[in-house]
Amino acid sequence: MHLHSTSKYAIRIMSYMANNNNYNNKILFNAKDISEILTIPYKFLTKIMSDLVKANLIISIRGREGGYKIARPASNITIIEIINLFNDLTYKEECFLGIGKCDGENRCSMHDKWVEPKILIQKMFEETTLQNLEGKEFKI
Repeated sequence: MHLHSTSKYAIRIMSYMANNNNYNNKILFNAKDISEILTIPYKFLTKIMSDLVKANLIISIRGREGGYKIARPASNITIIEIINLFNDLTYKEECFLGIGKCDGENRCSMHDKWVEPKILIQKMFEETTLQNLEGKEFKI
């Protein structure tokens, strides 16, 4: 099971913003700075940021003093929202052994053992908010 780079980067971006600012604060984040701090290619980061803006997860403020900020409190943004934004559903259907799509009709030898952990991972994504990821001691 794995998430695509887009979802991983988006979670890191949102987590960084949540960790270093609060929803009511006036601090804006610069895409170039985020790109350098999180070592995410700048063009890829700006594409992700654009998608996050369209999804109303972050706000883009134009102009010389512009930048990005989180659109809602970190406690109101779940990880599953970010994952679903990028249609990263491979973790639901991907075979644990790497054989391709694995479901009730096309089962691998690990399918029945993998169903329960997969449900728990889905639940974790649904219940974890950006606020749950806050903490200066975490690597982003």
